[in-house]
Amino acid sequence: MATDKIARKLFLFFLIAMVTFVPFTVQEQTQVVEASKNTKEAVISQSPDLQAKIDAILSDERLLGTSTGVSIRNADTGEVLYSYHGDMRLHPASNMKQLTTIAALETLGEDYQFTTEVLTDGSITGNVLQGNLYIKGKGDPTLLEKDLDQFAKDLRALGIQQINGDLIGDDSWYDDVRLSQDLNWSDEQFYTGAQVSALTLSPNEDYDAGTVIVEVTPSDEAGGKAQVKVTPETDYVTIINNTEMTAAGGSKSISIEREHGTNNIVIEGAMPLDGSRSRSWVAVWEPTGYAMDVFKKSLEEQGIKLVGNTDVKIGVTPENATLLTSKKSMTLEELLIPFMKLSNNGHGETLTKEMGKVVYGEGSWDKGLQVIEEVVTDFGVNGDTILLRDGSGMSHKNMIPANEITQLLYAVQDESWYPAFEFSLPVAGESDRLVGGTLRTRMTSEPAKGNVKAKTGSLTGVSTLSGYVTSADGKKLIFSIMINNYLASSVRSIEDSIAVTLANHTFEE
Repeated sequence: MATDKIARKLFLFFLIAMVTFVPFTVQEQTQVVEASKNTKEAVISQSPDLQAKIDAILSDERLLGTSTGVSIRNADTGEVLYSYHGDMRLHPASNMKQLTTIAALETLGEDYQFTTEVLTDGSITGNVLQGNLYIKGKGDPTLLEKDLDQFAKDLRALGIQQINGDLIGDDSWYDDVRLSQDLNWSDEQFYTGAQVSALTLSPNEDYDAGTVIVEVTPSDEAGGKAQVKVTPETDYVTIINNTEMTAAGGSKSISIEREHGTNNIVIEGAMPLDGSRSRSWVAVWEPTGYAMDVFKKSLEEQGIKLVGNTDVKIGVTPENATLLTSKKSMTLEELLIPFMKLSNNGHGETLTKEMGKVVYGEGSWDKGLQVIEEVVTDFGVNGDTILLRDGSGMSHKNMIPANEITQLLYAVQDESWYPAFEFSLPVAGESDRLVGGTLRTRMTSEPAKGNVKAKTGSLTGVSTLSGYVTSADGKKLIFSIMINNYLASSVRSIEDSIAVTLANHTFEE
């Protein structure tokens, strides 16, 4: 989204905030919703029994002082069956990922793949590459160490045993802005706030790009230090081990933190001799250099030596460079499984930049968010009442009403890629983490189990759940529950109660 558009929306928001607020009753909130070009006119279909049930759930004292919006639609007609502050702008948390996914499917297509290329501006003479070797990233968040190993094997198969030139990482496919504008400083060291680069690396098949896995386990002697393992092995991070082994039976107090602005990972605390493993996904600072360090190790393991005054650095691949080898990622449809089921923030931001690059030739948040807004408004979302700030939902400044989310989920059902979208949603009570995802431990009994398919969302003071459920009499329903500004330890049971009520409900003819 362009900066001036954001400014206009913020100005409108503050003007509205200055007007005296008059609380609305549930009945007053139940109003005609403006029709879009993609829907039949969405009108309230009174269901007094359902309204009474949901009203009773929303009387929970944990919601006192919160800003809560609930919207329920008939999935076949788009009719709004229930709306409680459904037009109130609220923070969606990871429900934002639904907008990003829908825009990506519409813009890129379910068969879209990312590409990583290895190129040279030189030539192979004997067993020596006379020239620079470039690895050009084009956003693939699923690149693994084994892929870099394969690149090295491919180069060795071409007869290359020495490189007389620089090893250059090219991340210019996207801009050099690594973090979305509203990410909290305290989130930067964790996998949930990892930096975004067009050339990056994931430590395992959860595909948390731009992170390393740090594991702390007991060593053999009290008074010594705990053992620390980093995956993948890399010299790009520096481990500062300040741990102490203590007697068996004692309490464990291990902390793993990266110092801001550096790749120093400090590990502190006590580890008992019989202590359990501590493990953390730590986001690295400047992930392009991380990918290059691991690639250099891959080359060395294949016996490919850097000779002369060779340097490892960041640069841009010449247009006339020769392609030596490349790799395509899994398809977007496949990527949506770890993205949506496990709520992978990095994937949301990468897809946002990729859409900006593909549509407008600029891999930036501004252009990517512009694409997302254009797509969702084409599906009937009112662009005048939303504010989009990132692709993952980590921002506390994203704003969208519950009625707009259910409108979007209604409008996309006729799209050819809709089955891929619906399949990506977490499924209540299904224990397989790549099926149930973030709902695998929630609503574990029928009729909600295996029936509720919805995206969760969680930030400090924010909890959301939006998706689909089939009622007891076979009606497919769309719902969005958005709870903001809560102070209770959890309000998820309120969301679950609403979803279970919908699954149990029978509509009067």
